[in-house]
Amino acid sequence: MNVRTLTPLDRLLAGCERALEAIAGTPAAQLPSPAVGIGEAELDDAERRHAAGLMRINHTGEVCAQALYLGQAALARNADNHEHLLHAAAEETDHLAWCTQRLRQLDSRPSLLNPLWYLGSYAIGAAAALAGDPVSLGFVVETERQVEAHLAEHLEKLPAQDERSRAVLTQMQADEIRHAQAAQQRGGIELPFPLPQLMHFSSTVMKTVAYRV
Repeated sequence: MNVRTLTPLDRLLAGCERALEAIAGTPAAQLPSPAVGIGEAELDDAERRHAAGLMRINHTGEVCAQALYLGQAALARNADNHEHLLHAAAEETDHLAWCTQRLRQLDSRPSLLNPLWYLGSYAIGAAAALAGDPVSLGFVVETERQVEAHLAEHLEKLPAQDERSRAVLTQMQADEIRHAQAAQQRGGIELPFPLPQLMHFSSTVMKTVAYRV
C-alpha cells in the first residue's frame, strides 16, 4: 500500500484544521472524560459561575497547550522530539475536549479571546523551538510545572461538591506531571532567569482575564 507524503500545503491545512478545532472547542477526545459516571452536583448560581470560571481558565490553558506543542513540533530539529511533541499535543486534546464538555454542563462557554491566546502561544512555541530542542523541551518542563501548580490551586478552590470538575482536573494534573517528566528525560534544561518568571506573569494575566471573558 502506498503511503502519501504530505506536502507543505497539506501540513499547513492540517495545522489550520487543528487550530480551528482548538479555538472553536470541537476536538474529539480519544479517552472518555474522567467525570463519566459521576452525578451532577447541586450548585447555586454563585458556585456554578465560579466553577465555570475555573474550568474556562483550564480550557484556555489547553488551547494554549495545543498551540505551544504544535508550534514547537513545527520547528523541532530532532525527528523523535517532533513525534514526542505531537503525541503530547494529542493527549492535551483529550483535556481540551473534557474541559469543553464540562463548561457545557455548567451552562457556560470558553473564553472569547481564545484565538488570541492560540496565536500568541503558537508564536512562543515556535520561538522556543528555534532556540534548540534542549531549550524547547525545557520550556515544556517549566510550562507543565506551572500548570500542575495552578491545577492544584483550582482543586482547592472548586466548590466542595463539584466532583465532576474535580475528577477532570485531577486526571489532567497527573498527565501534566508525566509530560514534564518525559520532557526532562529527553534532555529538557532548566530555563534561565527571567524566563520562568515571565511565563508565570503571562499565565497570571491569562487566568485573570479568562475567568471572566
